[in-house]
Amino acid sequence: MWEYTDKVRDHFLNPRNVGSLNDANAVGEVGSLACGDALKLFLKISDAGVIEDASFQTFGCASAIASSSVLTELLKGKTIEEAKALTNKDIAEFLGGLPKEKMHCSVMGQEALEAALANYLGEKAPEHEPEGELVCKCFGVYDGQLRRAIRENKLTTVEEITDYTKAGGGCGDCLEKLAAILADELGQAAKKPLVELEVKRPMTNLERMKLVTKVMEEEIRPNLKKDGGDIELVDIDGQTVFVSLRGACKGCPSSNVTLTEFVQKRLQELVEPGITVKEAR
Repeated sequence: MWEYTDKVRDHFLNPRNVGSLNDANAVGEVGSLACGDALKLFLKISDAGVIEDASFQTFGCASAIASSSVLTELLKGKTIEEAKALTNKDIAEFLGGLPKEKMHCSVMGQEALEAALANYLGEKAPEHEPEGELVCKCFGVYDGQLRRAIRENKLTTVEEITDYTKAGGGCGDCLEKLAAILADELGQAAKKPLVELEVKRPMTNLERMKLVTKVMEEEIRPNLKKDGGDIELVDIDGQTVFVSLRGACKGCPSSNVTLTEFVQKRLQELVEPGITVKEAR
């Protein structure tokens, strides 16, 4: 279980400003369902350049919801220039801190704000023009995003890069590149990442079972529960994972989409690319 502050719990259980804003004149959208986190930020900005109202829609964990809720509260009454100065560190600080593994949620809030302001000013949002090469294929993180995160948050380890950007948190193939980028930014000789890279070998059944269970409990079930659904792990046969849908997910017309486009893709990204998910009958 993550150790959350009272403010994080409050904004997760009682999120402020949820939903779309009908008269919004600035919208910023970042993340993706495939990566497990997505945020859409709505702003109403006056002719004088003051943010009069803000709301959000998000798909993610407790930290993502809390960060989005706090962001909308922080933005109300601010001018465009004041909003531009808001960073992910301000979001995390207002919440009394976030678990280091969840700092990427505050970063997502900052990126959504930048995208919304760019939308209002008639500029291209930063994520529409990714800088450099694609480094982390699992989460779509580019070289420029990584370097910016390292500089702005004074990151010093590969593990911290993963905490702030999610890069390296999937298959792990990009860990060496992360170490090289970090070394370049710090002006050091490249070092191996903290996670020791091993020669690829087939995952054992025990390893697969433990990792599937972890992802199901920490990533998949919390997301489904937010909409009144749930899922139960029934069995694992090689790379085939059998599950049973519960709650609002059971009998839902889009249950097949949930299984293939969310559950299966998430397990393929975080456990093994060859995993398939089937509903137990």
